Amino acid sequence: MPVQKTSGYLAGQILIAMPQMSDERFARSVVYLCAHNADGAMGIVVNRLFGGITFPQLLDQLDIPPTPECDQIRIHFGGPVESGRGFVLHTTDYAQENTMMVADGVALTATVDVLRAMAEGTGPAQSLLALGYAGWGSGQLDSEIRENAWLNVPADADLLFGRDLEHKYEQAIHKLGIDVGLLSADAGHA
Repeated sequence: MPVQKTSGYLAGQILIAMPQMSDERFARSVVYLCAHNADGAMGIVVNRLFGGITFPQLLDQLDIPPTPECDQIRIHFGGPVESGRGFVLHTTDYAQENTMMVADGVALTATVDVLRAMAEGTGPAQSLLALGYAGWGSGQLDSEIRENAWLNVPADADLLFGRDLEHKYEQAIHKLGIDVGLLSADAGHA
């Protein structure tokens, strides 16, 4: 399963919402971009939990028997689009026919089989289960970046799979080497 290289696009990068983000669904969000091309973009929010359902409860709805390891798996809010659909962002040690290789050892699978494997303890070494995703139409994300709504940084395993959700926003900004208090809502143009 080859990784699709698209020059000039940000697939495999982390988006960081600027402090003045007006859309409450994305305020202080950290989004991993799984796809970004001329047709649009798709990402998973990696720093918010999805309230209301646990992994064992989800498995029960899917008639998959939970194991004790399932209690450690959290469900994240991946974004406002298709919030009833599950997506697993994970390391590439696990792959199936429908797995999309994103970049730098990161893949995305959206099938029940990956949930079954996770429940059985045979899933990926590191993963993040999310309901829903963030989506942008053709040129929409590019426009939002030009309007100073998002910053981007390279992804790393801790930002993607780390359990400390409360500090991921600051961790992501710190990768830029700047103080969040110095961020301005005004975009500069040379």
